[in-house]
Amino acid sequence: MKFLQRSVGLLIVGTAMGGALLLWLAVAAGGHESEESADEGLLFGAWRIFYDTAMPSPRVLLAAVGLALLLAAGVAGLERRISNRARRSDDPSRMPLAPKQVMAQTRGVYAGPVTVTVLIPAHNEEGCIAATLASLKAQSLTPARILVVADNCTDATVSLAKDAGVDVFETVGNTLKQAGALNQAIAKVLPGQGENDVVMVMDADTTLDEGFLENAARRMANDRALMAVGGLFYGEEGFGLIGQFQRNEYIRYQRDLRRRRGRVFVLTGTASVFRPRALRSVAHERGRSLPGVPGDVYDTIALTEDNELTMALKSLGALMISPADCTVVTEVMPRWGALWSQRLRWQRGALENIAAYGLRPATMRYWAQQLGIGYGVIALGAYVLLIVLMLLATETWIWFPFWVGIGLVFVVERVIGVWRGGWRARLLALSLFPELLFAVFLNLVYLKGVWDISLARQANWTYVVQTEEGTRVES
Repeated sequence: MKFLQRSVGLLIVGTAMGGALLLWLAVAAGGHESEESADEGLLFGAWRIFYDTAMPSPRVLLAAVGLALLLAAGVAGLERRISNRARRSDDPSRMPLAPKQVMAQTRGVYAGPVTVTVLIPAHNEEGCIAATLASLKAQSLTPARILVVADNCTDATVSLAKDAGVDVFETVGNTLKQAGALNQAIAKVLPGQGENDVVMVMDADTTLDEGFLENAARRMANDRALMAVGGLFYGEEGFGLIGQFQRNEYIRYQRDLRRRRGRVFVLTGTASVFRPRALRSVAHERGRSLPGVPGDVYDTIALTEDNELTMALKSLGALMISPADCTVVTEVMPRWGALWSQRLRWQRGALENIAAYGLRPATMRYWAQQLGIGYGVIALGAYVLLIVLMLLATETWIWFPFWVGIGLVFVVERVIGVWRGGWRARLLALSLFPELLFAVFLNLVYLKGVWDISLARQANWTYVVQTEEGTRVES
């Protein structure tokens, strides 16, 4: 492990040095570069535009690659430093869940075998609750308890859960959506949980792969400092092109996590396992070092409570992973309107969460991600705008050899990223432009989220539920 850590450190340093070298070469090249005459086009019969089909100069390319390498090395190095400091923290008041603290407090204490209590928040989930419960009962490790948290259900969710032989907890007077429902259930369950009696929270529209619980429990048993295990999710089959867009997106997310060796970015609400110590520490710190109401595990103000809980645990120094052997299948949005609502909630929730936590070590990676998304919105928007301007200003399509080459590299990367998804995923990635349009769609969601926050507009909670007949309706 030490060798691997040193190798990662050397890779980061090498990347930074390579970027600095390329920048130095770009600056050292200096000098006046000859300018070739640009071609001219006419836009709307009035505005003249100039364009050049030649590739950028070597100096510009060196500078661009150098800056990219320095930025990547900087973000990776900062994240690694923050992670190492959290692991080694000996400050119990600031980071009570830091591995060094937990290992010292539990040394020589046997807490018994790992058991799993499953909480399933459900609001009118009669169309999918049976499949979810069946996947739990088919696990290679049997859950100690399954508790369906029925929140203001008006359909057959409660009766179906009872018929399946599991416990049901019906919320009382809850007006705080899923987070409020989970807080009520956790308040009842958590006091009776021992150190190794872990709690899993999973969506009612999720089915677990057979070895999920066994693999999660094994990791918890082998590492006393591990506070949470998150699942990697695949999109369900079906729903045509819009479904494939989402499946491709989820496959790439899994690939990114594998390359990060399971280091968690978000403990997804589809299925995540928590040690009781972690949940108690979060509840204790609410209203102190963490946003929220004292005593609550989930922040009821947050639009994306799973993302917010991840930030809370990271702020307390918790060690978390999303291993490749803990996978689940989750629903995909069947219509563009539903997808828009879902992603707007995710995006706005992410922005509001980092605003609530401010600039602290645990949120640096999240701030960098949002800045990266913002840059991507500008870059892709400029790319599309320039293509439109060229089409309007010239009589024929012009091939730019350099950018065609860059496009081919981009296509290869897109196809490799979804290779595990089968031929449909590869074909969609190979076609390129449909996925570019999907990226434009997501960028518009980002802009809408920023715009709504800027105008202090009230966010709406909308989600899709599956009826017993198999149809999907927004609620």
